[in-house]
Amino acid sequence: MTTNGSNAGNVNQPKTQPKGGSGRPNTKKKGRSKPDWAAQIADRVVRRAERDGFEPTADHPLVCASGISPSGPIHLGNMRELMVPHFVVEELRSRGIPSQHILSWDDYDRLRKVPAGISDDFAIHVGKPLTAVPDPHGELESWAERFKSELRPTLAQLGMDIREISQTEMYGAGRYQKQIIEAIEQRKLIDSILGRYRTLEEGETTEEAGDGVQVLTTDGLDETDDSAAGDYWPYRVYCHSCDRDTTTMTSVEPGDESYWVNYSCDCGHSGRFDLMLENRGKLVWKVDWPMRWAYESVIFEAAGADHSSPGSSFTVGSDLVTQVYNGRAPEYMAYSFVGTRGTGKMSSSSGAVPTPADALKVLEAPILRWMYVRKSPRQGITIDMGSGIHALYDEWDQIQRKIAGGSVGGSQLQAVERARQTSVRASFDTAKTVVPFRTLASASAVAAGDRTQMARIVAALTDVAADDIASAEPRLTKADYWMKHVAPREERIEVRTTPDVELLQNLTAQQTTWLELLVAGLDDEWSLDGLRTLVYGVPKAEAGLTADAPPTDELKAHQREFFKLLYRLLLSVETGPRVPTLLMAIGRERLLKLLTV
Repeated sequence: MTTNGSNAGNVNQPKTQPKGGSGRPNTKKKGRSKPDWAAQIADRVVRRAERDGFEPTADHPLVCASGISPSGPIHLGNMRELMVPHFVVEELRSRGIPSQHILSWDDYDRLRKVPAGISDDFAIHVGKPLTAVPDPHGELESWAERFKSELRPTLAQLGMDIREISQTEMYGAGRYQKQIIEAIEQRKLIDSILGRYRTLEEGETTEEAGDGVQVLTTDGLDETDDSAAGDYWPYRVYCHSCDRDTTTMTSVEPGDESYWVNYSCDCGHSGRFDLMLENRGKLVWKVDWPMRWAYESVIFEAAGADHSSPGSSFTVGSDLVTQVYNGRAPEYMAYSFVGTRGTGKMSSSSGAVPTPADALKVLEAPILRWMYVRKSPRQGITIDMGSGIHALYDEWDQIQRKIAGGSVGGSQLQAVERARQTSVRASFDTAKTVVPFRTLASASAVAAGDRTQMARIVAALTDVAADDIASAEPRLTKADYWMKHVAPREERIEVRTTPDVELLQNLTAQQTTWLELLVAGLDDEWSLDGLRTLVYGVPKAEAGLTADAPPTDELKAHQREFFKLLYRLLLSVETGPRVPTLLMAIGRERLLKLLTV
């Protein structure tokens, strides 16, 4: 992991940089009208660089930042923290502007509580840095590394080029030594700035997500403001004896070549260390964040809406970075919630919230990217991986057809273009032959996961030959996984292996006629369109009407009863996938066995 980037150590936002590179860039990409949100933010970033006299080069790129605490699974809500800067950097790079996306892992944060599903004995580690907390499964070097390592393959799958920075390594290597001392020396100024906002609490988002939507939020900050109780110290020490931050700084002893920090701990230990030689703590969050803006020369960052309200971290940090570190707050975008629906059975191995890796088991990478780029970050988004996944895939397929036909432009086209490729990945693995997701899911359900049967069913329902089923990958595998592990109960079907003799022997005269008409028409109408015409025509024919007779309320009621009868005979339930698709998937020979005694 790289921890010391090209901009590290620049406490002030640079006013000048070495000449060269791309020169003064245009603020807008040629040929674009009504730029989307990523282009608008890129415009702001470029104007900011021009005002600051900063000319980006390969060695000194524009830096857009994200920050995540690996205290638990990095879920789909956390991904907006990464996706917003990612798309801004991609836009800047598309203009030929050297740009970099950094991810600061807040792995030097304390463990706040015993994670769900972990023994209470783990409480001994509460208060320790996440990188000092062991992996409870004994597989990785730390609790933090478990969640960082889970995310990395996903970033690659999504084509995201990110430079990772470990805050444990940065603090441990003494990279922030000067900044820590500066904060301690100016603690009264910091306390006074915090005091202006102290009566204002972090804002809360109050957006309505809708029924059945699980809103994914980032963990709240667990930070104590000591100023009300006595001397304020913007630096929290990790105890030498217990490794926890249950400490109180008591004094500092500055020297010409030393800077001693004295502290006491709730565990009973009292200690001291020379900050010039050793670091045993970190700046509190509202000081740490603006310090890093200045240190990394961050020009853009996004964060949750709760960080943007009066008295919030960004508001306070904007004052602190100017008055303490002689820097400037970056261009900023507050993003709204990410909600999920239909993910109750889709928990990751490490927690009960769906992660990007979970989502990629059922969604093609460009579709997941599209979900984050198609709306402004200010708007909430809901990723539906339950029954709504069919509509999501259908919408994606439809817009691809429109783009191919030249009927889509503007921000819609921009969003799809951003979803389909990145500066480090020209394309993603998508199906060569596009088959509707619902068709593949139905094939999986009827075939019970048998790939040979799935190939037969897909061939019957589409133009894909059975021996060319691989052309439907990776969507085929994703649909199969969805049906087996994610699909709601009402969509999981199991075709009967034997006829329901009791039901068949107790049919009404009308039901008997329906089945006779259906069976008689199978040979002549064995195609998806033919079956559709047949099943909708059966109740009309039974009533003595022509196939083009307009539907009446009574006819519609008979249609529903006919379909319910078929579901009961074929699946032992009263609802299921579309009847024509179901019949085609089951196959003519098997249908005849199940519909006759």
